[in-house]
Amino acid sequence: MTTSDREDAESPSLQFDFLRGENNPGDTARPQIRVSARARRLAVRVYPDARVEVVVPPRVRPRDIELFISQHREWIDDKRAAALARRPPPEAFPPERISFALTGEGWKLHVAGGAGKFRAKAVDDADGRGILSVGGAGNLRPGLRAWLMRAARDRLEPRVAALAARTGVPYSRVSIRRQRSRWGSCSVRGTISLNACLLFQRAEVVDYLIVHELMHVGHMNHSSRFWQAVERHCPQWRMLDRELLQGWRNVPRWVFSES
Repeated sequence: MTTSDREDAESPSLQFDFLRGENNPGDTARPQIRVSARARRLAVRVYPDARVEVVVPPRVRPRDIELFISQHREWIDDKRAAALARRPPPEAFPPERISFALTGEGWKLHVAGGAGKFRAKAVDDADGRGILSVGGAGNLRPGLRAWLMRAARDRLEPRVAALAARTGVPYSRVSIRRQRSRWGSCSVRGTISLNACLLFQRAEVVDYLIVHELMHVGHMNHSSRFWQAVERHCPQWRMLDRELLQGWRNVPRWVFSES
């Protein structure tokens, strides 16, 4: 799995669980089937949260899908075991504290409670320690995720602008997402998409990922020219790339989990 790919322009696809005839994304052990008009062959992927997805071209017979999964079962089980071993341990919700490795910021979470719209305000206590005061407890989980997205935009957009100026690479805009498997991407139109979960990674790792995506503006592939361009601006990219591949263990469970 690479740390980045071009932004997908995939046509709408059908997702279903062929073993049940229905989609059940909460069951990570059961392969989820995604029919893609762009797919030319069957492919399987195990995500960092241990979810298993099988991508199939249109009109593939269910028994062929079953056979494909059976043939790759040992590989799937090995990858799932590795993903489960790397997955962060269960955490109580709401978290006591939220910290961003990217900037060194941290806040003790204070849940004020109350009904209505989610509210979040970062303040300092008398000792200068950060407190994130939130209200609207009924919407706490989606509210914290929305706050995370805003925080990511505020911190990542300036880094993209600074690195684009340093490398001399133009781009069109920055898009912030919350994805389970992709750290970043670059579209053919020059849109740099970044995962909000980068807030939980070291600054050097994040800057490498941004350079990686900026180099895709001129090289929409992973050719030798692309990697040479990355190395000119980030000589330690190999080490940082390996660290980023393990970066999911730094992401708190509440960012994706519903329990």
